[in-house]
Amino acid sequence: MEKVSGFSRVDEEIELPPGFRFHPTDEELITHYLSPKVINSSFSARAIGEVDLNKVEPWDLPRRATTGEKEWYFFCTRNRKYPTGLKTNRATEAGYWKATGKDREIFSLKILVGMKKTLVFHRGRAPKGEKTGWVMHEFRLEGKYSTHNLPKNAKNEWVISRIFKKRNHDANPQPSDLPPLMDLSSSKKTEIPLATLNFPKVSTPNSVPFIQNIQDHSNYEVGLGSYEDQEFPIISAENMDFECLWNC
Repeated sequence: MEKVSGFSRVDEEIELPPGFRFHPTDEELITHYLSPKVINSSFSARAIGEVDLNKVEPWDLPRRATTGEKEWYFFCTRNRKYPTGLKTNRATEAGYWKATGKDREIFSLKILVGMKKTLVFHRGRAPKGEKTGWVMHEFRLEGKYSTHNLPKNAKNEWVISRIFKKRNHDANPQPSDLPPLMDLSSSKKTEIPLATLNFPKVSTPNSVPFIQNIQDHSNYEVGLGSYEDQEFPIISAENMDFECLWNC
């Protein structure tokens, strides 16, 4: 095993066949990996590295794991904050891991075997740290595999940490390239029904429809067009070549 900055790993990354992923259930992590590690500290699993989480920042963990694409697994020992206390030291140089929510029980054949704690990494120092998208699931033995049920030489300080990052946590929303929709609800313009417009009737071929003396329509809208204080000229049939009009 190679020792690198607070963690150990195998010399070569594990190559799994196409389509295979290391994605154990919570129960499998407890019964097949953590329990043997607690009983015998020399136990190792090729898919799970070893790391000191107090010496490595979360964003440095993926490239140092033995396997994993979206989540990474490590054996860790809980670093006690005080020699005679039970509180765990979860600080790193850049920030700290903060527990969130309640610990969840893990069962095997309806028997309690472990607990899962969820922690979120914060940059800076408590209590003013800045929350990040890095999340840890910490697995520890409990119940059937608790300390009093293990051999005397077993050290119940080992845990398994599953590290991952929430999707799109740091993504900044991009402004839309489209202009904002216009709110016409407050517009003062008034629609004029076409039926109210007084168009003259066409009685002979020598006359055409026209609109006469339409003035001061600045606040009216018909369809998609607007009349803005315009005066429309009279359209007359005088001097028009209707023979061309009808035969063209």
